[in-house]
Amino acid sequence: MKIAYLDCFSGMSGDMFLGALVDAGVPAGLLERTVAAMDIGARLEISAVNRSGITATKVDVLVHGEKELPREEALAGSKLAHRGESGVPPDGTGETPVPPHTHEEARAHPHSHSQSSSRAGAPAPHEHSHLQPSSRIGVTAPHEHSHPQEHSHGRGLREIREIIQLAAISAGAKKTAIAIFEALGGAEAKIHNSDIESVHFHEVGAVDAMVDIVGAAVGAEALGVEEIICSPLNVGGGTVKCAHGVFPVPAPATLELLKGAPVYSSGIQAELLTPTGAAIVKTLATRFGAFPEMKVEKSGYGAGTRDFPGNPNVVRLLIGEAIPALAAKSARETIAVLEANLDDLNPQVFGYVLDRLLADGALDAFAMPVQMKKNRPGTLLTVLCKPEDANKLTQLIFTETSTLGVRRRDEQRLTLARRWVTVATQWGDVRMKIASMNGTVTNCAPEYEDCRRIAAERHVPLKAVMQEATQQYLIRGEKH
Repeated sequence: MKIAYLDCFSGMSGDMFLGALVDAGVPAGLLERTVAAMDIGARLEISAVNRSGITATKVDVLVHGEKELPREEALAGSKLAHRGESGVPPDGTGETPVPPHTHEEARAHPHSHSQSSSRAGAPAPHEHSHLQPSSRIGVTAPHEHSHPQEHSHGRGLREIREIIQLAAISAGAKKTAIAIFEALGGAEAKIHNSDIESVHFHEVGAVDAMVDIVGAAVGAEALGVEEIICSPLNVGGGTVKCAHGVFPVPAPATLELLKGAPVYSSGIQAELLTPTGAAIVKTLATRFGAFPEMKVEKSGYGAGTRDFPGNPNVVRLLIGEAIPALAAKSARETIAVLEANLDDLNPQVFGYVLDRLLADGALDAFAMPVQMKKNRPGTLLTVLCKPEDANKLTQLIFTETSTLGVRRRDEQRLTLARRWVTVATQWGDVRMKIASMNGTVTNCAPEYEDCRRIAAERHVPLKAVMQEATQQYLIRGEKH
């Protein structure tokens, strides 16, 4: 199986991902044709750069000949850029205006508005018109059906969807690009407590961001991989200047997009993972994990705009084949082990506690008799769980038992590859759990709940159902 591994040891942004795609073998011409297909007045500038000793590909988006700027440079001149030659003042929203053509790291904060307001360069209120450059975004959009109030605030999701749908790219790439934008819009809508359709992308909706997102969708499809796996994400640190002010890293939209993803900070005081980068990862990656067992065939490095001495500001993309023999071996994972000694708990309550623990996510929960202090007989409660569930289950133990302390430790667990097959017995279908190592079946067992249900419904011995299910699997095992 062909897979890709995205190594975000220095975070990621949209332009960094495009650079890694090109460096890993995606034809630059494909991305250039994609940009032309959107017909939004943009083109790509692709070059080789050095980031702390690593040669990487840098992709810049030029809009009407102007290159995107880093966030700090853009915001420094935003007031002048916002007023422009017309001298139109800010719109009274209290936001720091955002100039045209800002670097991808400065595009990640769409905003929602309930009323329209006047901005310099807003299109005239008529239908079927060619849109004029907005002082907020600084782009020219293609001819399309539009409402003027949308463009006075920036591009909304409806307009972005229309532009993508009209582009001459595959249906799959269109679906992926729209999903990335919807992930961004959903994050901002939640932060601002608004509806996703009312979010207007002042920065993310800019031409350069559209190029990054649609290019990412087309380029990822061109890789021809069945799975994209992503490393834990280095988010950076410190603060970042956004349209609304100064925020801690990761920015609010980025943080919302990172739910469920493993993150860390290497200590660099800069925004390493942008909202657009987070949305791309959230949409394209099937899972997060350590470096997978694979035969590496290609690698590519995509460069960010900044250069941190001693810390290469690049994202690495690896392409290769997963190794089936190794993938079938026992998997190693970290689990949390929770323990508590109980000597004064009603046995009836103990059974209820075990049921609650398993229902709330425990991988296993069991008890052992122990002899406690003062020669009192007691029970050792042990719970195995995922590390992210440890706090929740610890709280449950404190709430439902009489213990005053819970011990926790993290341990490594090896597990065999497992799958389910269904066999037919004379009383009904039963699922069989099949365990294997190196592709060889090592164990099979009928699912207890299936057998128990059949035994109760058909009034036959439970052991008879379990025996026949096992026998049917062994007879027809070669077919499974």
